[in-house]
Amino acid sequence: MDVGIGLPTTIPGVTGAQVLEWARRAEARGFSSLGTIDRIVYPNYEPLIALAAAAAVTERIKLATTILIAPSRANAALVAKQAATLDNLSGGRLVLGVAVGGREDDYEVSGVDFHTRGKRFDAMLAEWDELWRGDRVGPPTPRDRPTLILGGTVDATYERAARYGDGWSLGGGTPDAFTDGMEKMRAAWSAAGRDGEPRGMSLAYFSLGDGAKSAAEGYLGDYYGFLGDYVGQIIDSAATDADTIRGYVQGFEAAGCDEFILFPCDPDPGQVDLLADALDLQAA
Repeated sequence: MDVGIGLPTTIPGVTGAQVLEWARRAEARGFSSLGTIDRIVYPNYEPLIALAAAAAVTERIKLATTILIAPSRANAALVAKQAATLDNLSGGRLVLGVAVGGREDDYEVSGVDFHTRGKRFDAMLAEWDELWRGDRVGPPTPRDRPTLILGGTVDATYERAARYGDGWSLGGGTPDAFTDGMEKMRAAWSAAGRDGEPRGMSLAYFSLGDGAKSAAEGYLGDYYGFLGDYVGQIIDSAATDADTIRGYVQGFEAAGCDEFILFPCDPDPGQVDLLADALDLQAA
């Protein structure tokens, strides 16, 4: 199983210099991907722009939106062009993970109807497929299109992934939840007549070193505060010691996960080395 690391782009106060140093260290320490998550009404970096910056200071590591709230973007063709551009500039390293999201304010500020996001998402995926196939939104990519991963847990998610994508990502949860989701993904994949196997991904949060628990509480409590009492479960799920991190990785590997991405709660680039040391990753 590949192990990736999230960029600290949604942690309030993170600097551009920290993001770039994080990307450099992640590649040097052997992580498989740099991940981003997405909000609009929040003081975070926009995912595709952040990954473009990371692409400029790296050469090998994959660049993953896990996930981008795609239907909150009103112009499907523009998103397709942005993704194709990043894929081209990075030498085919983009993994475009997309989902509908659940924050109404992100849609409101974008001037997009939150309540029709599923229908908009279906239309967007179909348009992307047509645009990328016809090479209408260049620049030409090293592949026909970026790797496309769908996030979500409703039945339509798996059907969309089987029709348009390369696999599915669990947006946080247990190895058992991942196993259940992949069973649905494989069933949809088979029903769509797809060859091969869909890719399966998942993620979790981590914080290590001095102040690990307070960093997790502060960041996750703010980012997921809109969820009310449930935010406590998210905070409690954050891995704040090496043994817990290793347990998570072993659990998802045993569940057949192809790639597991650990997202930070602390923007200090030293967190990259602490995580790599906990997992005994070998420098690339």
